[in-house]
Amino acid sequence: MESIIYGILIFLAIYLALCLLAFGIQSFFFFHPEKLPESFQFISKDDTPMEEVFIDIGDGSRINALHYTRPEAKGVVFYFKGNTRSIKGWSKFSKDFLSKGYDFFMIDYPGFGKSKGKRTESRIYNIAQFSYKWLAERYPEDRIIIYGRSMGSGFAARIASWNRPRMLIMDSAFFSFYHLAQRYLPLLPMKWLIRYKIPTYQFLRSTLCPVFFIHGTSDWVIPYGHSVRLQREIPERRHLFPIPEGKHNNLPDLPEYHEVLDNILNDGELYTRFDPKN
Repeated sequence: MESIIYGILIFLAIYLALCLLAFGIQSFFFFHPEKLPESFQFISKDDTPMEEVFIDIGDGSRINALHYTRPEAKGVVFYFKGNTRSIKGWSKFSKDFLSKGYDFFMIDYPGFGKSKGKRTESRIYNIAQFSYKWLAERYPEDRIIIYGRSMGSGFAARIASWNRPRMLIMDSAFFSFYHLAQRYLPLLPMKWLIRYKIPTYQFLRSTLCPVFFIHGTSDWVIPYGHSVRLQREIPERRHLFPIPEGKHNNLPDLPEYHEVLDNILNDGELYTRFDPKN
């Protein structure tokens, strides 16, 4: 009997240690930033006009951003990137939107690239909202498109719920960060351990713009089923575009992705069909 009790105590001690470890290191597990020196110079490889922007938030945070422009732009895409690297690497996706007639704007989260400040869920929302307001001073809201990629989809949904952009595009989105974390750590009580809840599905319920989902059907990192569940939250003003055989990191390499993206951005009939004002 004593050996059974001793075994149970050892198991509970190990389990508690794993919980404490998961709680303590989750920021290192979920975020993989690339830091850049202040002297780093961004270069627009195809000579597209590009401005490096610094936005002082007022809480000690200073956000670094890139703003690409093109002649006679139809609007601007505010692109929320994923959880790795910096805008130095992610800026390569600007061409996917510039080529379709839109300006492009992207920020680095605190602790990424040249951005400074403490990184928490609520602070990222506030920084993103502050950045949106900076953009809205330069473009009418009905010409601002919010695009969220992977982890950035949750931040994008939050900002779309607070504002009135033309549309929200969700690329490889997750239902909530808790649901995603539970997939990777199913034996731990992530509901109580995780610091970043990011309930994307709740944010979507408060949006008033058309929402378009793009998701690879062979995505293992964030399974396709997450977007299926999300689009059920707003059945009247959304559309899900599956990319057959698309994985998590190869969508921009597939012609099907670019066909879908061009339709979302430039097909007026598609937009009108899902615009709640109509």
